[in-house]
Amino acid sequence: MAKQQVVMPQMGESITTGTITKWNKQVGEVIELDEILLEISTDKVESEIPSPISGKIVELLYPVGTTVDVGKVIAYIDSDVNAAVSASTSPSAPAVSAVSPMNNNGENKVVEVKTPATEEHHERRFYTPLVRKMAEEAGVPLNDLSKISGSGAGGRVNKSDLENYISKRPQSNTSAPTMATASKPSSSPATSNAKFEVIPMDNMRKAIAKNMVESKLTSPHVNSIGEVDMSHLVKFRESFKNTFEKQEGFKLTYTPFIMRAIVMALKQFPLVNSSVDGDKILMKKDINLGCAVAVPGNGLVVPVIKNADNLNMLGLCRAINDLANRARARKLTMDDLTGGTFTFTNVGSFGTLMATPVILQPQVGIYASGVIKKRPIVVDDDALAIRSMMYGTHTYDHRIIDGELGGKFLEAIHQNLVEMKPKEMF
Repeated sequence: MAKQQVVMPQMGESITTGTITKWNKQVGEVIELDEILLEISTDKVESEIPSPISGKIVELLYPVGTTVDVGKVIAYIDSDVNAAVSASTSPSAPAVSAVSPMNNNGENKVVEVKTPATEEHHERRFYTPLVRKMAEEAGVPLNDLSKISGSGAGGRVNKSDLENYISKRPQSNTSAPTMATASKPSSSPATSNAKFEVIPMDNMRKAIAKNMVESKLTSPHVNSIGEVDMSHLVKFRESFKNTFEKQEGFKLTYTPFIMRAIVMALKQFPLVNSSVDGDKILMKKDINLGCAVAVPGNGLVVPVIKNADNLNMLGLCRAINDLANRARARKLTMDDLTGGTFTFTNVGSFGTLMATPVILQPQVGIYASGVIKKRPIVVDDDALAIRSMMYGTHTYDHRIIDGELGGKFLEAIHQNLVEMKPKEMF
């Protein structure tokens, strides 16, 4: 027996654990290379994990719902390919019995495991259990599923492919449940009463909650808050937004202006573009700027613009628009979500005046912009004027950034915005 280890994969530099949400194979079953072995969830993404080798499942070490550290062994596969092929291709291969460690009460249990020869296939295409379940819940028959062009390995239909197909297909009066209604948490007498409803957290929300608590326990958070006059940027955007949309095909927002100001400030104060490793400071040479994006029904994700300091204003606009669109369509890759060195979040898009956000580990800072509102402001010669003002918050890790640096960095962002000459940037 050539017993090979399968370990919990590293899904990104800031991700240290993954929660097993489903085993797609059981002990005794045969799995092919790149066939989906399990599904895991982190605070950033839910992923299908393919098998790194072909063979027979020998042992599954953790039950569904277990959170496992990256790099830990989670399964063993017998990589004797000849034995695996012979078991999977024999037309008369019977059901076999195997000892499974997955019994809920912790005891070994003899279960009947069917060989792949007994599994249902359609036109010899493989569909993961996740895709099959989604199709069933959305009322997509198997013959329609076979017509979808897959973007996964070997043309495999993945979750995004099916979601895209469902969103574009004609609506019909069918009694089949939709994805939205199928996934909506339901209340039951055991968990709810007339005064409240109990809604279980999904795995992603559990991971987000865990990481937010860990960030607060890791970094002593300090917040510096200032305000900035955005009047000239507001006037420019109003005069240029229609032309920009005709040229680029998407709307011009204030986000690229603010992110440009952050990049310039990070160049001026490089210590803010760091992380902490024990008693060492790792000052990053690349400026990889994360931008928080609200995803309906999925909280926030933070895609990263790599080497943002190498982009001009138009490049920033295009990069932000691309990442935001793919985030809302749930088509981001793990590379899009990792490697950030500093983060920006625009709470003003929700009408919020200001906020004190939580640092995204292992970074040491995050900047939040509030809503831009017209207010009476005292200007030169003690005169009153109506100006478009915005509050900005710099939240930073007090282990390496003190109030002086935190305040100077915040002021640099705002000064960059005030001195910005947008007409020269497009």
